[in-house]
Amino acid sequence: MPAELSERLIRLARWIDPGRGATHLVSDVSDWWRDPVVLAELGPALVAPFRAAQPTVVLAPAVTGLLVGPLAATALGVGFVPAHKPGDGRLPAGPLTWAQSPPDFRGRRVDLAVRERHLGPGDRVLVVDDWVATGAQVRALYEICATRGAEVVGTAAVAVECPPEVAAELRVRGLVAGHDLGAPPVTPSS
Repeated sequence: MPAELSERLIRLARWIDPGRGATHLVSDVSDWWRDPVVLAELGPALVAPFRAAQPTVVLAPAVTGLLVGPLAATALGVGFVPAHKPGDGRLPAGPLTWAQSPPDFRGRRVDLAVRERHLGPGDRVLVVDDWVATGAQVRALYEICATRGAEVVGTAAVAVECPPEVAAELRVRGLVAGHDLGAPPVTPSS
C-alpha cells in the first residue's frame, strides 16, 4: 500500500464527542468518502494482501461496509454481497442466513443476515469493513459463510484495532492501526 494513502487516511479521520450522556467518542471518517484519491486507491489497497487467495466474492456488513465492499469487489473483478442488519430498515425479501455476533466493545450483539442465494459452496469470501475493533461482526460473518458452505479467505479493513491474536486468528489485514487514527483504546464491556 502506498504510504501516501495511509497518511491521507490518518489525516482525514476525526473524533467527535456526541454530547451529553455519551460514554465514548465517535469516529468520523466521512472525509474518506469525500476524497477522490481515497476512493480510487482504497479498493486496490484493501485487496492486495488477498489477491493470491483468489476470492470469488466480497462480503461486507451494513452500513459503512456497503461503501468499502464494492470498492474491494471492483478491484478484484468479483461480485459483492451485503450483510444486512435488522435495525437499518432495509432487510431484503426472501430466505436469509442469520448469525449474531459475540458482544462488541460496547457489549452489543449485532444480528447480521445474508441472502441465501448470494453465498454458497464454492465461494471464496473476502470479508471487508471499514473498521475492525474487536472482531465481533467478523466472527458473525464467518459463521454465515460456514453455514452457507463458503470458504473465508480473510478480512480486509481500513482500520484495525483488535488485539494482534484476534487479528491473526481471523486473518484480518488493515491499512492503518486504530491508534494511528487517534482512536481511544478499545475496552470491551463486561
